[in-house]
Amino acid sequence: MSKFLIYIIEDDEDINQLVAYNLRKEGFEVKSFLHGKDALKELEKEKPDIILLDIMLPDIDGFDICKTIRSSKDLKDIPIIMLTAKDTEIDKVVGLELGADDYITKPFSFRELIARIKAVLRRYNMHLDKPQKQSKHFYLDKDTFSIVIKGKKIPLTKTEFKLLNLLVSNPRKVFEREQLLEKVWGEKQYDVYDRTIDVHIKKLREKLGEFGKKIKTVRGIGYKWEE
Repeated sequence: MSKFLIYIIEDDEDINQLVAYNLRKEGFEVKSFLHGKDALKELEKEKPDIILLDIMLPDIDGFDICKTIRSSKDLKDIPIIMLTAKDTEIDKVVGLELGADDYITKPFSFRELIARIKAVLRRYNMHLDKPQKQSKHFYLDKDTFSIVIKGKKIPLTKTEFKLLNLLVSNPRKVFEREQLLEKVWGEKQYDVYDRTIDVHIKKLREKLGEFGKKIKTVRGIGYKWEE
């Protein structure tokens, strides 16, 4: 399994440690927080692949943390699973409407928790197997930011890899240039985005060789990966 990073934001120290222990057994990397403010501060330095979020925290309500993350340009795409003792229907509805991807009530089984985490990661196209194979002669290796074509490893820049991974993970979906810029570069750059993206696509096609033809130009719109 790839080393996905999970943030646990849970003020019950026993539960926090037990969840962290079981996640590490499954091959995940874990950072634990007993206070919401500490987690938000760490989010400014490093983004996790998924967040397990308690609602009843001593300093900040978990619902407020969820709102803060979903309203942030840089953090809004991080998957969130709420892990809480608040089990009323209205709490679940509020959590999901605020942007949580899943809502698990305590007590819970760790087998169910792991299954839910993997399901959310799959929905975000974060595939759990590595290397991430696309065909017999072509696959992406997320650990080394490279592509392997017919047994030959070809290194990519981090930006090239993110761009290619986005296209390959969503076959036949047409991405507008503005969408690619936001998802790969993380910001809007209206004055330069055409040139920036087109140059990266050109370099990718050159590195992909015969597979470069799978990156199709959709005239006047953007690009897609054709299976």
